[in-house]
Amino acid sequence: MMQNSNITPEMEDQMIDQAYQNLLNGYLSSNHRKKVEIIDKAYKFARDAHKGIRRRSGEPYIMHPLAVATIVSQEIGLGSTSISAALLHDVVEDTDYTVEDIKAQFGEKIARIVDGLTKISGGIFGDKASLQAENFRKLLLTMAEDVRVVLIKMADRLHNMRTLSSMPLNKQYKIAGETLYIYAPLAHRLGLYAIKTELEDLSFKYNHPAEHKRISDLINASEEQRNELFARFSAPIRERLDNMGLKYEFNVRVKSCYSIWNKMQKKRVPFEEVYDLYAARIVFACDDESQAKRVCWNIYNEITEVYTKHPDRVRDWLTTPKVNQYQALHVTVMGPDGNWVEVQIRSQKMDEIAERGFAAHWKYKIGEGEEEEEIARWLSTITDILKDPEPNAIDFLDTIKLNLFASEIVVFTPKGETMTLPKGASVLDMAFTVHTDLGTHCIAGKVNHELVPLSHKLASGDQVEIITSNTGVPKPSWEKFVVTAKGKTRLRSALRHQRRLIIDKGEKRFMEFLASHNIEFSNEVLSQAIGRQRVAGKEELFFMIGNNEITLNEDMVIKKEQGTRFNWWRRNPFKGKEAPQESTSKLKEAIDTKSIYRLVTRDGVSNYQIADCCHPIPGDDAVGFLTDNNKVIVHKMDCSTLARLKASYGSRLIQTQWEDYSDRFLATISIKGIDQKGILQTIVNIISTNMSINMKRMNVTADDGVFMCELDVLVSAASVVTNLCREIKKIKGINSATRMS
Repeated sequence: MMQNSNITPEMEDQMIDQAYQNLLNGYLSSNHRKKVEIIDKAYKFARDAHKGIRRRSGEPYIMHPLAVATIVSQEIGLGSTSISAALLHDVVEDTDYTVEDIKAQFGEKIARIVDGLTKISGGIFGDKASLQAENFRKLLLTMAEDVRVVLIKMADRLHNMRTLSSMPLNKQYKIAGETLYIYAPLAHRLGLYAIKTELEDLSFKYNHPAEHKRISDLINASEEQRNELFARFSAPIRERLDNMGLKYEFNVRVKSCYSIWNKMQKKRVPFEEVYDLYAARIVFACDDESQAKRVCWNIYNEITEVYTKHPDRVRDWLTTPKVNQYQALHVTVMGPDGNWVEVQIRSQKMDEIAERGFAAHWKYKIGEGEEEEEIARWLSTITDILKDPEPNAIDFLDTIKLNLFASEIVVFTPKGETMTLPKGASVLDMAFTVHTDLGTHCIAGKVNHELVPLSHKLASGDQVEIITSNTGVPKPSWEKFVVTAKGKTRLRSALRHQRRLIIDKGEKRFMEFLASHNIEFSNEVLSQAIGRQRVAGKEELFFMIGNNEITLNEDMVIKKEQGTRFNWWRRNPFKGKEAPQESTSKLKEAIDTKSIYRLVTRDGVSNYQIADCCHPIPGDDAVGFLTDNNKVIVHKMDCSTLARLKASYGSRLIQTQWEDYSDRFLATISIKGIDQKGILQTIVNIISTNMSINMKRMNVTADDGVFMCELDVLVSAASVVTNLCREIKKIKGINSATRMS
């Protein structure tokens, strides 16, 4: 909402008072003890502190803390302490007040939460730190002490995403990317499914606005048909539930736009071929919660009497709830239209916890019981990660994602004790989880009494025995299959001394190499070598040199060109040519003013580099990333590598626009169909003769009558690929033709 000159100060005050009254009304209707005094005091303090300050949208700044506090209260379900902290969460960061001032006014608990929510500068990552990663680390440290910190942070992020339209495009990319990479998975892990879904969908909306609108329109267009199908599907089930005497709600929930798009990308299918667009949910009232599991199974029996169940798609989260205490029974059955339909069965309490996560336990006044203990065990993982933080910000965030956001498995020791590990954990992970000495001396494992290597991935229900030897020593190759934070930390500690010696050896070789080629050492030369070898940093570079994994040669580094502020990347055929004259000034302008940086190729030389991970081409939604060497690397907007860069280095993103390109770009197309005589010749004729497109590679296989072809073509724009796929799909027998990343 932009500031309207017709709105008087009195009208603004009335708007603020109304927002505060809505917050209070929601709180007073909750089951929490009614501590209105502390909330009122926090509101007046925050309103006075933010007086005269406005958001980018033009509205008074106090509207943001009020909105966050309302989400905390009404959508997450927290009480007066959290509401007060939410109202105060930006006071220390944006005004002259300090944490000590908050402590003096509101006490230790609220001050500690506010401190955990306040951004910081500097930190463990040094000069090359990602501020986002450092802030996230601080958030986790405080979260380990009080989970309310991260719940309020979720509310803050949700409101920022809801009002993201007032931000410039490059900020939208950064915030949406960070949200999708870090905060949506964290919301999922905490069981905040409603918030997780909204964060994903809003991130998708700002990263891919056209696709979001297209899928949203298609969902709306199919609503009538979907409702008719659900009515037919649900009628016989409703009859049986009524006969059971249950009080229940039986609704259909359409998947979010992001979830549908994600499935389209993974399966490489169009919208029309996503058959599980919706899931059915039965939520029943249960006065005696101890009987809820039995009722779930009774409903399951009634459903499977009517419809055939999918043998591999029954999910029992009743017997073994997820770590965030999600409980439900999922069954997938064949509907009357011939498509699979998932039905989720929950009690009202299970549904509340499923939608609102850990915070919902406060509503049911659960004390320090099993749920809190489970969350505490999960949060203790943070301590292991923070003991030995990665010097590289992206690696740090990857470690967080891997350990905190992964699905869990439950395995057994030889004595029958259970252990919870991340999905994908190996025998070695379990050894290090038990004890450091067990991990460093293990040589193999026995899974279900069968001898297996240390790299063997465990599955839920496995019984695992660790075999050790006094002569066993840790090996660097183990890092490839250790996934837990504890395993990585303990293994790296054991390898650190040995690794240090190799790094020193590699650094010495590198310096001698530079001296022998009359190249003066500088940070730019070092960054260039790191970039060309595509390694994480200088230690990794020196380690690989010392370990004989990298051979030193003249292609590793080039001398800096005199009088050139930026060294542009050049393709091999045009190494001797100059980059376009306006490149340097255009880049500086794009960085300084956040304007659009135009991607230009002239005489075979480009002022940008195509990312190897996703190969964007003109016409793709793309964004530039500025490297340490002032090169602009162009990524597709949905590139997984870009998602990591957004989360850690959002300030380096540059809006780009394809312009003046005379080059050809590599695109890969996957074709599937029924194998028949002459099909390959037909495809080649369309590509080479009809459309005059150059092919670089073709890989063809035929298996049991199914024809599969993967080919690389050189094209000028994404629209050419779209047209090519459309023409190929017209060939008789071809089932699909899609562009691959």
